[in-house]
Amino acid sequence: MSGPGGHVDEAGGEGASSTGEEEPRRIVHVDMDAFYAQIEQRDFPEKYAGEPIAVGGDPPRGVVQTASYEARPYGVHSAQPAVEADRKCPDLIFVSPRMEIYQEESRRIRAILKGYTDLIEPLSLDEAYLDVTEPKKGPPSGTLIAKRIRQEIYEETGLTASAGVGPSKFVAKVASDKNKPDGLTVVEPEEQIGFIAGLPIEEFHGIGPVTEEKMQEMGIETGADLQETSEKTLRRRFGKRGGHFKKLAMGNDDRHVNPDRERKSVGAERTFSDDTSDPEEMLS
Repeated sequence: MSGPGGHVDEAGGEGASSTGEEEPRRIVHVDMDAFYAQIEQRDFPEKYAGEPIAVGGDPPRGVVQTASYEARPYGVHSAQPAVEADRKCPDLIFVSPRMEIYQEESRRIRAILKGYTDLIEPLSLDEAYLDVTEPKKGPPSGTLIAKRIRQEIYEETGLTASAGVGPSKFVAKVASDKNKPDGLTVVEPEEQIGFIAGLPIEEFHGIGPVTEEKMQEMGIETGADLQETSEKTLRRRFGKRGGHFKKLAMGNDDRHVNPDRERKSVGAERTFSDDTSDPEEMLS
């Protein structure tokens, strides 16, 4: 595993917006690289380093929770039935999850983030938004803070993280996925419209396969197409969500990083030993 800095895509320095208006926010999205799998490869290098591994249940009933980057070129991914993953990658090694270890590593990483800002919005054990517009320490530069965070995480845990920096949560999150693994992508405020224009529509929040198909029927394939489509047209087809898509396309994402976000759902899963379509059995 190499240290942070494997891939960097960034522009010039940060500062006031090109319009001379209020200085834009500096949002960082930190996302650990194949978190569970990376921990297993770190802790058991003699067995797993450089190998295609899947953390999760074994075939035929298990489900992949996380796949290492060595497994992903074969089409192995999270939430995939283990039997399908095993078929796509015959050399795949299945590893039982150790959630208490992953939770402890997540706490260590969270402590590093807290050193820079209290405005942290965790999305899961392995990713979080940070608002570093007014950081606790270091220069007021999202780029430099993201670099330092990634370096500190690696020095403290031996794990790599990718990060995206931008003027909004949407841009920062999409950017963090652009140079994975071990990457950093920075989108300056004056660049965000062009950055969004180049995105395929499936990378927009709330656009799943069904909505994507409907948009393609309208000739909308990219962010640029969304930018050129009137809000009225989008609202007519998609209702309130159409207005949301238009706002994102135009770089109008004013959602705050919310450290106290209310939990609105709890997820848990269990794979039955045998297939069933009996509602009573499933509900029990």
